[in-house]
Amino acid sequence: MEFNESLLEKYEAVIGLEVHIQLNTVTKAYSSDRYNYGDPPNTDVSVISLGHPGALPRFNKQVMNFAVKLGVALDCKITEKMNFARKNYFYPDLPKGYQITQDKTPICTGGSIKIKDDSGQDKKIKLTRIHWEEDAGKSIHDLDPFNTLVDLNRAGVPLLEIVSEPDIKTSEEAYNYLYEVRKLVRYLEICNGNMEEGSLRCDANISVMPKGSTTFGTKVEVKNMNSMRNVQKAIEFEIRRQILANENGEEIKQETRAYDALKNRTLSMRSKESDNDYRYFPEPDLPIIRVSQEYVNEVKKTMPPLPDALYQKFTGELQLSDYDSRILTDSKEVALYFEELIQHSKNYKSCANWLIGDIKSYLNEKAIDLEEFPVQPKSVAELVNIIDDGKISNSVAKQKIFPEMIASPEKSPLEIAQENNLIQDSNEDSIKDYILQVFENNPSEVERYKGGEKQLVGFFMGQLMKVSGGKADPKSANKLIRELLEQ
Repeated sequence: MEFNESLLEKYEAVIGLEVHIQLNTVTKAYSSDRYNYGDPPNTDVSVISLGHPGALPRFNKQVMNFAVKLGVALDCKITEKMNFARKNYFYPDLPKGYQITQDKTPICTGGSIKIKDDSGQDKKIKLTRIHWEEDAGKSIHDLDPFNTLVDLNRAGVPLLEIVSEPDIKTSEEAYNYLYEVRKLVRYLEICNGNMEEGSLRCDANISVMPKGSTTFGTKVEVKNMNSMRNVQKAIEFEIRRQILANENGEEIKQETRAYDALKNRTLSMRSKESDNDYRYFPEPDLPIIRVSQEYVNEVKKTMPPLPDALYQKFTGELQLSDYDSRILTDSKEVALYFEELIQHSKNYKSCANWLIGDIKSYLNEKAIDLEEFPVQPKSVAELVNIIDDGKISNSVAKQKIFPEMIASPEKSPLEIAQENNLIQDSNEDSIKDYILQVFENNPSEVERYKGGEKQLVGFFMGQLMKVSGGKADPKSANKLIRELLEQ
């Protein structure tokens, strides 16, 4: 039997995600080794990360700080007393033969991540836990046709693993979940969120069951997904594979599968291990850690504005659209630039338009980040204000003043307008002179207007702006053009 799309109506998926966040601490989780992505293989190592006999781990306090930050941001309960455990398994890129992790006492429990479901409605995905552990090294299979190569630079790098409840129902929800996680860790500045570098990695636990059933199907774990889009595609493939297996009466095995992005399919790697297979036992070389409420309160004081709170502010207090607010909160740099903008101008919509439109277009054209944009928020706000005050037109601002602000960021928009004689003329007598000049240069269009072609007002406005160098006040000019043509 081949898969038919109508089968999707008979089943529902049950999906939970395990997201590993590689922390951007200066040193590794339990040693003073530094780690820099792209360093020559096996150079960011020491006797501790290589697991030499007698080498003892040392606790990295910054990992604790980052873990509490993430827990606070996700409204988790912070564990007051925790210890560490050894997770034992053999793999060539795991030099000690075990990982130091957390088993019974994860740093954070509970909490949730808010996403948009397939219909665009808010949905909370509950979290089971967040625990920290150290990373393994990296096995490289595609550089040598005969051998697997091992790079141990990554061994010992600190990770936080966010484990969700199986609340995710579709591949799109999984994509949205990862998107929110990546955005949050970048706001918190605890991880760069780059999946292509392995800084953010995701394993998906997927099962299917008939709609209306309360009994979950057999869970399959899918690994090796190096982008959010590949996570989405792997989940879609796996849902269809499991549905078809059910329809054909085949057994679904509890196993770990790898995703092949080139062929868009999952392949069996190994049977799924249970906790007993890892032979967890308490880490004897690290002490029990206690987290006081005072410490948590101190961490809270260092928290930056978070994307959801800013989104609520922009849509609620500032009355911006959902579209504008989502773009403005998509990155911390854009959100904070906008926050500074509105300290100097109360025209929130115009400020948003300049940032989302002209500024972002310039950044894209130059292939630079907002941090490299030379114009300060205060200057952009002043540009908005002098447009609102009628001193310059919007077209003059975009075409003449904004480019000069970029070229000479030390000058204010008003200075640029004054130096280049761009201050808008609201004097009716001078505007009238310009209009009469336009009429004199275009007599046939004047006759056509009087013959009923009222849309020619736009033509006269364009000619007026050319004659006046863009200085004529559009509101006054439009009114005067109509009055003079009707005489």
